[in-house]
Amino acid sequence: MSGAEHGDRRERSAVAYLYTTPAEEREMLSTIGVPSIESLFDGIPAELRLDRLLNLPPALSELELEARMTALARKNVTGRERVCFLGGGAYDHFIPSAVDAVAGRSEFYTAYTPYQAEASQGSLQTFFEFQTMVCELAGLDVANASLYEGGTGLSEAVFMSQRINDRFGKVVVLGSVHPEYRQVLETYLNTSRTELVTIPTPGGVADLDRVAAAIDDTTTCLVFQTPNYFGCLEEGRALVELAHAQGALAVVSFDPLSTGVLARPGDYGADIAVAEGQGLGIPLQFGGPFLGLFACRSEFVRKMPGRLIGETLDRNGRKCFSLNLQAREQHIRRDKATSNICTNQGLMAVRATVYLSLLGLQGLRELAELCCQKAHYLADQLVTVPGVQLAYDQPFFKEFALRVEGDVAAKLARLRSAGFDVGPRLARMTLAGDTAEGAGLLVAVTEKRTRVELDALVAAFRGVD
Repeated sequence: MSGAEHGDRRERSAVAYLYTTPAEEREMLSTIGVPSIESLFDGIPAELRLDRLLNLPPALSELELEARMTALARKNVTGRERVCFLGGGAYDHFIPSAVDAVAGRSEFYTAYTPYQAEASQGSLQTFFEFQTMVCELAGLDVANASLYEGGTGLSEAVFMSQRINDRFGKVVVLGSVHPEYRQVLETYLNTSRTELVTIPTPGGVADLDRVAAAIDDTTTCLVFQTPNYFGCLEEGRALVELAHAQGALAVVSFDPLSTGVLARPGDYGADIAVAEGQGLGIPLQFGGPFLGLFACRSEFVRKMPGRLIGETLDRNGRKCFSLNLQAREQHIRRDKATSNICTNQGLMAVRATVYLSLLGLQGLRELAELCCQKAHYLADQLVTVPGVQLAYDQPFFKEFALRVEGDVAAKLARLRSAGFDVGPRLARMTLAGDTAEGAGLLVAVTEKRTRVELDALVAAFRGVD
């Protein structure tokens, strides 16, 4: 290529990223046969069009604009000014700096799921390790290479149950399951013939007799969560046995970090286990992106949604990795697909893999013990505050529900002013004996919270009255 040709090519490449010129606009309008760009919108009724000028301030210089944006940025509250005791499915766990360092490498950070997946051996190996760790956490045989987040993962588990036992009569779900997860499931089932039966849990956990009465030979699966939305521990083995007695599957939503001290879903017979993986090295980051974990028994693997990475040998006998049990057409089969037809949360799965590899088995146990011990210490101290009591007399892991007297929203606002983020309110889930909706709140304690912070929160509770 000559120098002139090279320069011309570079100039054309640069022009491709610039706005169109007035001459180019006239040429395009002439080609399609309309007099102006505005005429392209004639098909929209006038009452639906907003014909007004934007009320923009005068233009600023670069120096003035930078000063203006800096002033606005100073108004942001990052959350670091307050101590986080927020729960309800998203938690403030410690994230080692190595997670950012490894996941931020260009090989992982910019990689998108390729159509020819086997060309990305590094990503596939990472996802294979991720699947292995999820299997260990869930106590089950096989896991996929992630889903969007815990809520859609739960719905996918229900659909997978229908494919397995060919039952479409009803799905039984406990009222102690995360309300947003139940809303997602309700939305998915809204136009189907499947009835969604929700069993209230006024005592904080399931009444086994009510569960047994709700399950019959038309039930696809029983869905429960432990630790549940209130932080309480359900009787997992008993619930699984009730489901299996009627030929239904048992779907469990669990906290992966709780398995450092609690039984894993597979240990008490669950068929499918799902989880929100945000606590595995993923920041809170204003609500997303999060990470869905999904595992099941080996006999159900061909009905499992999402990507599955397997280990094999190439033609030279070297170990390699590939996509298993999934045709390339999987993503365009719509209702016949066993996937939720989305890209997997690859970067979040990488973060979880790095985090878990750093944590290790002993680290998982120590982290779970710290969360549990600190949560119980805080609960014991808070109930000494007048007007504050535990909502349920049930075992819990790292999160618990409080019933507080007075205006809950106003008290939470005063706690924020005192430097503490607490909640959420239980406004969408009425506690047993409540005379008004939203008379309770959640408190979550992670390994990051210190004794000084725990005692300071108790003092702040005493001061809000």
